[in-house]
Amino acid sequence: MTPVGEIWVYLTDSPLWWLTATVLAYAIGDWAFRASGRRPFVNPVLIAMVLLGSVLLATGTTYDVYFDGAQFVHFLLGPATVALSVPLYANRRVILRTVLPMLAALVAGGLAAMLTGLGIGWALGLRGEVLLSLAPKSATSPIAIGVAEAIGAIPSLTAALVILTGITGAVVVTPLFDALGVTDYRARGFAAGNSASGIGTARAFQVDPTAGAFAGIAMGLNALFTALAVPVVVGWLF
Repeated sequence: MTPVGEIWVYLTDSPLWWLTATVLAYAIGDWAFRASGRRPFVNPVLIAMVLLGSVLLATGTTYDVYFDGAQFVHFLLGPATVALSVPLYANRRVILRTVLPMLAALVAGGLAAMLTGLGIGWALGLRGEVLLSLAPKSATSPIAIGVAEAIGAIPSLTAALVILTGITGAVVVTPLFDALGVTDYRARGFAAGNSASGIGTARAFQVDPTAGAFAGIAMGLNALFTALAVPVVVGWLF
C-alpha cells in the first residue's frame, strides 16, 4: 500500500475524520454562499451534501461508517430541538397578541404539508411505509424521525425527506414571496419555518432578524403540531 493509501486508511478509521469532513464541507458551502452574495440557490447545506456524497461515493464508504464518525452532529439535534423554546419565550408577547392568526396558519400549513405529500406520493404509486414516511417531512428532524417510528414509517427516509424539503424551501422561499408581493417579514418567516423546518429557518435569519424569529416560532409549534396530528391523520386515512 502506498503512503497516501496508508494515511487514508488511518484517517477513515478515526471517528474524528468524518466529523471533520462534515464541518469542512459545510464551511465550504457557507463560503460559497457568502461569495455568491447570499443567493438562495447557493445553499450551504445543499453544497455540503453534494460534497460529502461525492466523497463517500468516490471512496466507497458506507453510510454506517460515515455515521460512526459524524454521529456527534446527530446528537446535537436533540439540544437544538430543545433550544426551539428560546424564540418562543423571547417572543411570547407577540405570540399572545397574534395567537389566533398564527394557530390558523400553523394548522393550515401543517395539514397542507401532510396531505399534499401523502396525496402526491399515492398518485405516484407509493404505498406502505414508504408513503407514510412522507407525512412528517415538514417537521424538524428529531421530531419527524420520532413520528416516523411511531407510525411505522422508515425513519432514515423521513430524515432525508426533511432535509430535501428544507433545502427546497430555503431555495424558493425568498423569490416566491417576492413574486407574490408578501412584504411582512413575520408572515414570510412563519411560512418558512412552518414548511421548511430548520433549513428554512436558517434562511429566514439570513434575510431578516424578524423573519428568523418568526420562523423559529413556527418551527417549534409545527414540531408539536406534527407530533400530535400525523398519527391522527394517518390513522384516519389508512
